[in-house]
Amino acid sequence: MADKLKFALAVLLLVAGIAGFYLLAEQPMILRVLAVLAGAGLAAAVAWRTEQGRQFFAFAREATTEAKKVVWPSRKETVQTTGLVFAFVVVMALFLWLTDKGLEWVLYDLVLGWRQS
Repeated sequence: MADKLKFALAVLLLVAGIAGFYLLAEQPMILRVLAVLAGAGLAAAVAWRTEQGRQFFAFAREATTEAKKVVWPSRKETVQTTGLVFAFVVVMALFLWLTDKGLEWVLYDLVLGWRQS
């Protein structure tokens, strides 16, 4: 029950930060943005105190760790792969166009005889 109340408080803090952005319409933009950031920061701090919040932040830490393990392709590999994909798309487009024109010729000229001059 306490976790639900903390989570509700976190949502209210986030909403208050967003509402502060609009309520401070006459103020400089930096104050408006700081209101949103303060609301989000306080909401995150309160949410972190809940069990679901701790699980979420643990998941986020693990996801960051896994993202650091990714081996990104080099520029050369990226250009080569992009070129292969582009060539494949061109070949498939040509194949589908030829298939379409072939079926069109078979149906309209041979079967139905509509295009005979």
